[in-house]
Amino acid sequence: MNVIENLEWRYATKKFSNEKVSAKDLTKILEATNLSASSTGLQPYRIFIIENDALRKELAEGSFNSQISESSHLLVFAAFDKVTADHISAYIAHIASERGIPVEALADFKAALIGGLLSRSDEENSAWAARQAYIALGTALIAAAELKIDSTPMEGFDATKFDALLGLQEKGLKSVVVLAIGYRDQDNDHFAKLKKVRLPLTDFATFFN
Repeated sequence: MNVIENLEWRYATKKFSNEKVSAKDLTKILEATNLSASSTGLQPYRIFIIENDALRKELAEGSFNSQISESSHLLVFAAFDKVTADHISAYIAHIASERGIPVEALADFKAALIGGLLSRSDEENSAWAARQAYIALGTALIAAAELKIDSTPMEGFDATKFDALLGLQEKGLKSVVVLAIGYRDQDNDHFAKLKKVRLPLTDFATFFN
């Protein structure tokens, strides 16, 4: 695998073909995204995979992003609207179970999480959770490119509609960004044939030696 070549290959696909992403490859993307970097490891967001054609069409209504309905799958990244003591307790219990240690051994870590996260406002934690979701989005983009699966990250959607149709508010979540995946329509997406344009590294990156 060559990550640079794969990232050169990927672009924000404008037109998708009818080809579907396999369940096996979709699982690989989700597994990679689940392994994404996450502050404190809490993962304060969830991903919803919209496969149903009718639901994707309904979600796309009123949006200028046709990829929502035309893609193989739509991944909706939804962040916690607040962080609670229950979230932290469940996370601590999960760590203890996975590592085979008593919950009591994590008392200091739990206290640090409570002191750091619950001392902030719900608005601050919601914004933090959204940023964590965007880190995961980056991982999903790279994972899809490694599999030669096209993708389009999007913010141009009606979050209120998404939250209502997917029942996110009841889950304490709100949609922050979506990712359409599938396979490019080479004949009808002229962007597929264009050279990728990015800044030269000399302009993009500054070294302090």
